[in-house]
Amino acid sequence: MATQAGKARKFHDLHQRAFAFVIPNPWDVGTARTLEHLGFEALATTSSGFAFSQGLRDNRVGRERVLEHCRALVAATSVPVSADLENGFGDDPSTVAETIRLAAETGLCGGSIEDATGRPESPIYEEGLAVERVRAAAESVRGLPFPFVLTARCENFLHQRPDLPETIRRLQAYQDGGADVLYAPGLKTAADITAVVRSVDRPVNVLMGIAGINLSVAELSVIGVKRISLGGSLARVALGALLRAVREIRSDGTFHFTNEAAGTAEINSIIE
Repeated sequence: MATQAGKARKFHDLHQRAFAFVIPNPWDVGTARTLEHLGFEALATTSSGFAFSQGLRDNRVGRERVLEHCRALVAATSVPVSADLENGFGDDPSTVAETIRLAAETGLCGGSIEDATGRPESPIYEEGLAVERVRAAAESVRGLPFPFVLTARCENFLHQRPDLPETIRRLQAYQDGGADVLYAPGLKTAADITAVVRSVDRPVNVLMGIAGINLSVAELSVIGVKRISLGGSLARVALGALLRAVREIRSDGTFHFTNEAAGTAEINSIIE
């Protein structure tokens, strides 16, 4: 089994390739092992997917349970794992720094901190505080004995604030604050993604699997994107299949959904 330091170096190096890599988002041990078996070189947690699996809404799980989840995924796989650490589970920069330290102790090789507050009345942190939070996270990373990849997220586009110039300004400030990767989930056009990539000199992560965007890995690589994540989309696909199946049973009394189900033997061969 590779050491945490070895996996961390591998994860860092994936971001230096000319061609973008896809980092899919499992929501439990079984899906993590399945994605590793299918050849993905790194994995990332999904706050929404994990929350749904626990019968909770997104951002309702809490730090302790999220870190337990991260520890389980790291133990179950041999590839680097990065974590969706939400807003660091607190407003204060010192809390964000502590979250990064605790996350690294689980065996993670990276993690993201977002600038969303979780409060509908003021969904995005004031820019100065947002930068302080990234800087605190980066200082915590610098104290680690391996290259933990810190991703800073600007959440404007996910919170009905589609202001590209402000988003770029924030990402540039997060870069100056010490972030290793920059991420603005919710960008939907090649033009907007290109503008972000050209405005910074750090690897850029792009979220796919959301309505209204359908760019390929090859197209995103040409733009200069280094990493492509899927957020909670795989979990939502699985839940969509479940909903279709039970609605068929309830409305029609039939079981045709089984024609599309994976076989037990195939699943056993993947996760044993």
